[in-house]
Amino acid sequence: MIKFEQVYKDYPASGNSLRALHPTDLAIAAGEVFGLVGHSGAGKSTLLRLINRLEAPSGGRIWVDGEDITALDSSALRRFRQQVGMIFQHFNLLSSKTVAENVALPLQLSGMQNPAAIAQRVDELLARVAISAQADQYPAQLSGGQKQRVGIARALALKPKILLCDEATSALDPQTTVQVLQLLREINLELGLTIVLITHEMDVIRRVCDRVAVMDGGRVVEQGEVVQVFLHPQHPTTQRFVRENEHLDEDSLQNDFAQVEGRILRLTFQGDSTYAPVLSQLAQETGVQYSILAGRIDRIQNRPCGQLTVALRGDNLATALDWLNHADLHLEVLR
Repeated sequence: MIKFEQVYKDYPASGNSLRALHPTDLAIAAGEVFGLVGHSGAGKSTLLRLINRLEAPSGGRIWVDGEDITALDSSALRRFRQQVGMIFQHFNLLSSKTVAENVALPLQLSGMQNPAAIAQRVDELLARVAISAQADQYPAQLSGGQKQRVGIARALALKPKILLCDEATSALDPQTTVQVLQLLREINLELGLTIVLITHEMDVIRRVCDRVAVMDGGRVVEQGEVVQVFLHPQHPTTQRFVRENEHLDEDSLQNDFAQVEGRILRLTFQGDSTYAPVLSQLAQETGVQYSILAGRIDRIQNRPCGQLTVALRGDNLATALDWLNHADLHLEVLR
């Protein structure tokens, strides 16, 4: 659905140019939820705005649904943008218009003139995002989650092929974030809509995305399926994102675990093996002792997964490592 070919973006800065996005190749499949994650200034917003040509690339080519959008004139660009919906961090609703009027606005601007057809489409959209009861209220009367539902309905008004989400949950509390992400996933599955979502929160990526690209300094430093990137991060930036809640880094290995005896391992489980008594079986069959130093169990795309950092001690460490290498898990030797 979306393809970047060596796309880059420069901005003028004090007589020079500042490169916000370095030459990037990227492919986003039709119907997937694709996440862009990175800290502030990583370049993810620039990349997102290139997709709907709110920003023009300084070089490279961007293809959307087989069309080179870098070659579009202003008239063709207006038509193209009707195929791309966008929702925002701070909702961007018009305070002087009701919920229904906000959702109707894209339809009116597109040239639709039949009031009955507009009202019918608005009713459909408000029902889909479960906010019909607030149709005649104004944005100031809504909660943050309700405002974002209105934003989603408005973004879907023209039946777009692509939905861009610019930090769509950053202004919401955790419970409302989960609800909005669930709504986005339902819309993705029902409509086959391609969703590109930017965030600085890995928990958002874990809950809703199929694949993810990690950005740092205007570059895509790592990308892949969410499960693989979460469980086996390769780039230091990705490792910091993924393990920021695990409190395990090189300092931990050198300082916190300096007094821990034995071999330190990280065991990664997926699916049914997540709940298997692996360490108990290991101790019974090889006689080694173990200590659990850190651990977590998560669900990624509704699939259970877990990681344990453990220390093994005993005379049969080689046998224990061989046993683990043949078990239904991924083994990393940390020390």
